[in-house]
Amino acid sequence: MKTALLCVSFGTSVPSARESITAVENALREEAPQADFFRAFTSPTIRRLLLRCGETVKSPKEALKELAPLGYDHVILQPTHLLYGIEYDNLRACAQECEPLFPRLTFGLPLLSGSGELCGLAHILETEYPPEDGLAFVFMGHGTPHFSNLVYPALQAVFHMDGRKECFVGTVEGWPDLPTVVKELHESRFSRVRLVPLMLVAGDHALHDMDGDDPESWTSTLTREGFSVDCVMQGLGMLRGVQDLYRRHLRALL
Repeated sequence: MKTALLCVSFGTSVPSARESITAVENALREEAPQADFFRAFTSPTIRRLLLRCGETVKSPKEALKELAPLGYDHVILQPTHLLYGIEYDNLRACAQECEPLFPRLTFGLPLLSGSGELCGLAHILETEYPPEDGLAFVFMGHGTPHFSNLVYPALQAVFHMDGRKECFVGTVEGWPDLPTVVKELHESRFSRVRLVPLMLVAGDHALHDMDGDDPESWTSTLTREGFSVDCVMQGLGMLRGVQDLYRRHLRALL
């Protein structure tokens, strides 16, 4: 059977952050060595920025239409998106539109597709970031108006049920927002905070919203609130446990 693996990410224009996407892509390649590998990015803005730098990355629809005449018996589309959010819904609609072009097209799950994956991610992060006296960990997610935003407070609940009461989750564009996190930090009487991206890549949001010089960045805001702040610049895609969660989703499709 002639098989193609199309790995679809939101994308990033930050060169240092790209390695997180590449790490997940490489893990998926290892899981499906029999498949020809292809990539696509869903963000038109990212694709335009990369094109200006001389790199062409297809949109999902462009990639699928280019695969159509190549005689693949099975096309696997595996997203690297974290949630069942707006981007994921749009990608699923694209896959459904292109499905008649192939004998078989299968569509993968996002990273956090159920409670098992949510608990799994919490345990991966608890291992990666062990407790330190007086230190609070704040995991910064993107956030979404989609109902899947519930994943963020649910992840914090898992941390706390595991006894990691010093782990908090906030979002840039959803809830819990930064003021909510600041209130929790004050009530818990922490003085030191470590910010960690809760995103596949430590890209633009990590560089600017989390750790930028802007007075509204999370680092600036928390510093004004009296906390000593440091940041981790590592996307989730660099963690072997996270790569294994993606591999598990792909294994189900195979």
